Amino acid sequence: MIDDTVRAAYSDLHELYIEVCGSPAAVDPDDSAFVLRHLTEGPVLDLGCGPGHFTHILTEAGIAAEGLDMVPEFIEHARATYPGIPFEVGSIRAVDAPDESVAGLLSWFSLIHLPPDEIPGVLAELRRILRPGGRLVVGFFTDETAVEPFPHKVTTAYRWPVDTFAEVLTSAGFTELDRLTPHAFDASRPYGALAVTRQASARRASR
Repeated sequence: MIDDTVRAAYSDLHELYIEVCGSPAAVDPDDSAFVLRHLTEGPVLDLGCGPGHFTHILTEAGIAAEGLDMVPEFIEHARATYPGIPFEVGSIRAVDAPDESVAGLLSWFSLIHLPPDEIPGVLAELRRILRPGGRLVVGFFTDETAVEPFPHKVTTAYRWPVDTFAEVLTSAGFTELDRLTPHAFDASRPYGALAVTRQASARRASR
């Protein structure tokens, strides 16, 4: 299963990942500003929280936040580094939360390793736990023309045209509010973000 492959890959590299990416200082100010502009009230669940640094940013902004990640080493680090924040080991595919129980969701690069045909099912789970009118912010790698895999430094990931990812979110019952114009960690890895809100009706909108 892809989850086992991803978990093992991040577990093997967790020390390096934490060193390079696992601190609030490693987050681009434009990224944190975009997230904080849209996730303004809690509870917020940081899905795929990694070492917990973005969960900490949310908490420091006065937003009640919790972190979830399937990599035990990341959760161990997050609990030790940010002891006042709840962190749990778990899967984004089946979140241990009641229906319509959270005001906000952050999925910052936590969907990048999922094959494209698995994204709708995961988005349905995120919609389940998000309140009507609640907000989801998704960060992902971008491509101008097509959905395609690429050799991510940890394990295979996928790039998406922003409009294509927005259409998938719309089909899953979300309405786009804003987008972060793609920029890059380096020239080879452009990325962007979408902020969406959960539609109150079960009826899916069409673009």
